[in-house]
Amino acid sequence: MNAIDGAGKNHPIEMDRAPKKPSKRLVGIDAARGLALVGMMATHLLPAWNEDTGEATLSWILFSGNAAALFAMLAGVGLALSTGGRNPHQGKRLTADRAGIAVRAVLITFVGLWIGTLMSEEPPAYNILIYYGMFFLLAIPFLRLGPKALFVLAGAFGLLAPLLMQNLLDVLPEWSSYNPTLGTVLSEPGGTLSQLLLTGSYPALPYMTYLLAGMAIGRLDLRRIKTQITLLAAGVGVAVLAHVTSYILLYGLGGYQRLLDSSRVSEEKLVEILTWGPDSLPTSTPWWLAITTPHADTPLSLAASLGVSMAALGAFLLIARKAGDWLLPLTAMGVMTLTLYTAHLVALSFEIHYDRPYLWYLIHLVVAAVFALVWYLNLGKGPLERAIGYGVTGARRIVMGGSSGRTDFGA
Repeated sequence: MNAIDGAGKNHPIEMDRAPKKPSKRLVGIDAARGLALVGMMATHLLPAWNEDTGEATLSWILFSGNAAALFAMLAGVGLALSTGGRNPHQGKRLTADRAGIAVRAVLITFVGLWIGTLMSEEPPAYNILIYYGMFFLLAIPFLRLGPKALFVLAGAFGLLAPLLMQNLLDVLPEWSSYNPTLGTVLSEPGGTLSQLLLTGSYPALPYMTYLLAGMAIGRLDLRRIKTQITLLAAGVGVAVLAHVTSYILLYGLGGYQRLLDSSRVSEEKLVEILTWGPDSLPTSTPWWLAITTPHADTPLSLAASLGVSMAALGAFLLIARKAGDWLLPLTAMGVMTLTLYTAHLVALSFEIHYDRPYLWYLIHLVVAAVFALVWYLNLGKGPLERAIGYGVTGARRIVMGGSSGRTDFGA
């Protein structure tokens, strides 16, 4: 139940340009994006718990919440790199960037809405693409900012969006479909908007924490080994601090008992919620904001997944310095994540994978890796990335007066 932008013009989802000069690309970013896709496939296909022990499986522990966070953070890195990197575009080029990103958002949203028509009422996966469109639109006002301002804004969204979500949850209009279609948007505009912003599977306002942090990271010098080590160390530190803080609040300062008293559920049920997460963030007490359960979208759960994402990116950037060629399968998948993720969801919509999840996970993984390698080595960017790239380039040319005005900063 999870899901996808990456560096340069790629995005877990937006990858829209060919790898023209491999030496210019930060292949560690592509590889990290490939890992996010692998993790998303795992959360969609593999069991979340061990049937014998009832405990969470390793794939759930590693990827639930973290894969989607990594995708969103890398989307921010991609936005930053494609809009000037360390020197944000200004003037007409910035206007062209904004036009291109708006077009990208619309096109990705329509792909997501089409996928919604293929899914059942109880879908095998929750589609992140429609949320990506909202991510991009919300990011447009922040494109000219530097890393410090972006990090501050990421923190602000991480603190304020969960508060807003918890306080408005009981008054916002309800939505009817996990995977909205165009018909859903037209018949339930208010419910769909609240779903995309605050109440859905990947609500855009809390997820701006990942996107803006990624944009801040993309404004740094990611080729410096000092930056890469700092990302790794800071990511580990943020993740550990988030979990330690949650533990102290819940079990040292009485939060667990407050949750038990306010929720009016059994202790067994509360433990289940703290392991697997609530259907939506409960509103009975602010103490729910102290949990770090995947997809809870509390300040601490956002911080924990952001820390993991930063550490993963830092690790891949460091590995790629000496062993970039060994990352080629992940790199190839990371360069065309929109294509592969879309194909993955279409395959899931047939719902023939439930009886043999490990076999189907292997099939999805192998097919994605082989296709990505063959296509990438021969043609570069993926088919959907190419199609969306035409629309983005067209929008930029209109603004620039005939020239796309785009600089290939590499990934």
